[in-house]
Amino acid sequence: MRSLNVTQVRAVLARGVMVMALATLAAACSSAPEEAPLATDVMVFEGARLITGDGTVIDDGVLVIQRDRITEVGRAGEVAVPNGATRVHLNGKTVMPALIDTHTHIAAEREPLLDQLQRQAYWGVAAVASLGMDDIELARQVRGEVIADAARLRTAGRGITTPEPGRTEVPYWVTTPEEARAAAAELAKNQVDIIKMWVDDRNGQYKKMTPELWTPVIEEAHQHGLRVTAHIFNLSDAKGLLRAGLDAFAHGVRDTEVDEELLALWKERPHVVLVPNLPGRGVAEDMSWIGDTVPAAEIARMHEAQAKLPPTAGASFQLQARNLVTLRDNGIRIAFGTDSNGGWQAHQELADMVAAGMTPGEVIVAATRNAADLLKIDELGLLAPGKSADFLVLDANPLDDITHTRRIASVYLRGAEVDRAALRSRWAAGGTE
Repeated sequence: MRSLNVTQVRAVLARGVMVMALATLAAACSSAPEEAPLATDVMVFEGARLITGDGTVIDDGVLVIQRDRITEVGRAGEVAVPNGATRVHLNGKTVMPALIDTHTHIAAEREPLLDQLQRQAYWGVAAVASLGMDDIELARQVRGEVIADAARLRTAGRGITTPEPGRTEVPYWVTTPEEARAAAAELAKNQVDIIKMWVDDRNGQYKKMTPELWTPVIEEAHQHGLRVTAHIFNLSDAKGLLRAGLDAFAHGVRDTEVDEELLALWKERPHVVLVPNLPGRGVAEDMSWIGDTVPAAEIARMHEAQAKLPPTAGASFQLQARNLVTLRDNGIRIAFGTDSNGGWQAHQELADMVAAGMTPGEVIVAATRNAADLLKIDELGLLAPGKSADFLVLDANPLDDITHTRRIASVYLRGAEVDRAALRSRWAAGGTE
């Protein structure tokens, strides 16, 4: 079994260019019929279980990659392997699409931001959406770049909320319908990918957004072809936002059980997506598995905090878990987000969603195809012809145990293997560049 790294892949491609040039020259000097050139820019991954991202599983699969694109996906014996292709044997392993995190918060300076995107890539995340706390110019700049060993970036720019003195002044603070509409119009002018609102009184500390404020935001966004997602807490606000035409929820309902009225409203709007963003389960967990990217001292502090959890620590999780399963059972479309920026949290959220009652297969679809659809990143989310070659090679099957997504053998983004060893070495030395 052989796994090629980025340097080896580049060498293979370079040799391929030379071979093709020589073949062309020989053909020009000969009257013999031309032969098809060798497919030296093609890599074939074979023998693995393929989880395609739409619920399909292919045992003994074949994945054909040409440069940065998937060209063929199928079962062994049903996919023609091009002559000259580099073959990578993955017997016993599982391949799945790279993850997509629709709810993160990125740094406001370039170098820390790039470091965060590389940490995401290390943990198998192909793209992230930063929701509402961004320097728009920086985020737009990075969004337009192809950065080695880094996840793609999408941005909501500055979010919209009512005044929250003492928290942050990055979002637009709106108090009138005119201000709310103007904020949405300015975000559209700045070409954000989605608009984020906060509809929450922060445990009674602030006056939260009302229908008089959120309705013009949604109306203005839709006039510009933009969708709106909302941070919520209360059931009553979820209902009001559905009536106003919201497109997605960045959190689930957190104050009470969802009811029949909410379900009826949601079923009338089947395009609306839930990103559950579950809280901690309130139980201790061995966090040593994140040691590749998190210092030992920080992991020790996590363990100390877990040891002090009160008996009621899991109550919020249990409520939101019940709501998630109820919505799942009623056909609500579920996507994936973590409200974090370190990459490893994606695997924790996957496990939390399974602990809540979803199956591993459902959670993988939420974190791949459904998340790509929410962010309108058509090239990601599936192992399918024409998609970008962004995928994980795992040492074990996550359909058996969702924590097997943490057992990463390699990560490929845009057809190139992420140099995880180099990233580990840099972080171990304390570097961010």
